[in-house]
Amino acid sequence: MESFKTHSGIAVPLDRVNVDTDAIIPKQFLRKIERTGFGVHLFHEWRYLDYEGKKENPEFVLNQPAYRKATILLTRDNFGCGSSREHAPWALEDFGFRVIIAPSFADIFANNCVKNGILLVTLKSAEVDELFKEVLAKPGATMIADLPSQALTGPGGKKYSFPIDSFSKDCLLKGLDQIGWSLQFSNRIKEYEEKAKAGKPWLA
Repeated sequence: MESFKTHSGIAVPLDRVNVDTDAIIPKQFLRKIERTGFGVHLFHEWRYLDYEGKKENPEFVLNQPAYRKATILLTRDNFGCGSSREHAPWALEDFGFRVIIAPSFADIFANNCVKNGILLVTLKSAEVDELFKEVLAKPGATMIADLPSQALTGPGGKKYSFPIDSFSKDCLLKGLDQIGWSLQFSNRIKEYEEKAKAGKPWLA
């Protein structure tokens, strides 16, 4: 996956709490095992007025001109709750989102986002309220997320620090999922396997 260091992009305000994974990517679109092609179905039941996805809902924020090219999602508490489907971050990443800002995230969803190169910025509710006011006052406003310094710069220039565990930060900076991270140590793994074979040949 692509490494994450600093990202600047348009922020879109999704003012909803408890957005679950079925709202992010409805179950009827989980028929593929590839990671691509899910972006068109992101928030399908909110974005479209018809089942086929041909008639946009003009009231939904992502269909408004100022936010069509948004790459930063600003939302509310408990984003990504519900089922553990990894298709949710697949759809978000395929649509173009690199950063999601909220006061809290569901645990499994958060882990799946790290595996797919999406940075989750957890801020206090009052700080998220401030950002909502700024973004709503100036549609199309941009933010900057800086992972090395763990800082988010809002539209008005104010900086917010955010926490992230060291393992997730390292994986995002290097563009590695857990398997890729383990493969960094392939030489040591091979060395261990050779020693195990020599010491216990009946296991080979």
